[in-house]
Amino acid sequence: MKKSMLCVLALLLLLPITAMAGSYQISVSQFVEHPALDAVLKGFRDYLAEREIAVTYKVHNAQANMATAGQIAGQIMGEDPDMIVAIATPTAQAVAQALRKAPHMQQTPFLFTAITDPVAAGLVSDLEKPGKNITGVSDRLPLDQHLAMVRRFFPELKRLGVLYNAGEANSKATVAGIRTIGEQRGFNVVEATVSKSSDVYQATQSLIGKVDAIFVPTDNTVVSALESAIKVCIQHQVALFCADVDSVKRGAVAAMGFDYYQHGRQTGAMAERILKGGAPGTMPVEYQKALELHLNLNFAAQMGVDVPSAIVESADKVYR
Repeated sequence: MKKSMLCVLALLLLLPITAMAGSYQISVSQFVEHPALDAVLKGFRDYLAEREIAVTYKVHNAQANMATAGQIAGQIMGEDPDMIVAIATPTAQAVAQALRKAPHMQQTPFLFTAITDPVAAGLVSDLEKPGKNITGVSDRLPLDQHLAMVRRFFPELKRLGVLYNAGEANSKATVAGIRTIGEQRGFNVVEATVSKSSDVYQATQSLIGKVDAIFVPTDNTVVSALESAIKVCIQHQVALFCADVDSVKRGAVAAMGFDYYQHGRQTGAMAERILKGGAPGTMPVEYQKALELHLNLNFAAQMGVDVPSAIVESADKVYR
């Protein structure tokens, strides 16, 4: 009997501390499945796993439906997790609204990620001191660099089409920024809006003949149905550019963006600090600054774009 007890004790001593302490429960609300947001979730989970932090996940996906995002947020309130993670603006807004109606969740850490403008989205009022139980990582676009990239392909650009969901607060703010830059740099912005993924094909069609090129910001609704836009652009020989590099391997001509997997890992690092006792409200909202140029020569050719050799040589990744 003593021998058996000693064996059990020896095994317990060999277990990681996190396993002995039990696991955390994290509820995740993701707005839609597409490569960039999926990469955020993978990076987040991989980081915590590598740090040997035991986590049980409950992952929910709204499939780009705002009503579903609201229902998921309510469901999460009933799960009573140790932390809530919201991936993309619509789900973060839904969680924030649900939290206001759930007194028992007021102290639960709420971490957002892949949010372009947390202030415009109504999530925080101060980026340096978010307050309460919330903070996160923003994927705010350096719009001047994105549009400078498009001008490298089209130095005489006069009309830029922009595809976005007018129901997404961050997309509206981004397009307003694009319009301002267009006024400064001498090109017009032609907008085409969608409310759901199935609208993307028709919205892209509406831009044909009106624009010199099309730009897609980090709009989750459009990116989730990007192949529809790509099909139209190939048919009509119009260049399509995106703000996230994951869209380039799917068929965009180019993007000046960052690695969303690393974005997820950065969010995981914030989660680790919170799980170890850090107060979310005192942690400034973080940003990922390193940008890369990704280029798809195959789809550029299909869209009738002749890519200058200088651009090819400067690209961080080239798909052929």
